Amino acid sequence: MKKLFVFFVMLLTIANLALTRPALAEDLANGAKIFSSNCAACHQGGNNLVMAPKNLKKQTLIDNQMYSADAITAQVIKGKNMMPAFGKLKLEDVADVAAYVLDQAEKDWAK
Repeated sequence: MKKLFVFFVMLLTIANLALTRPALAEDLANGAKIFSSNCAACHQGGNNLVMAPKNLKKQTLIDNQMYSADAITAQVIKGKNMMPAFGKLKLEDVADVAAYVLDQAEKDWAK
């Protein structure tokens, strides 16, 4: 009985690994498109037209503990202060936006 249980657990583990979709890299082009249509009105060039000190520049993101895809994703989905929630976006699109913001922050939002 114990061998049958172990065999069953191993079979389920193998099936799970075989059927699990690998994590896909974020799509920066899609992130740029989503950012342009949803975020750029307030954050053009990494700035913040509503609350200037809360821009998307690398040092500001670091200082505000926002320099991670998880932190940016949470901010986009939940919103905070003057920033509205963008919960209507697909999670994949939000991940792409977060990757785009981090990529642009690394480049100091240079075109």
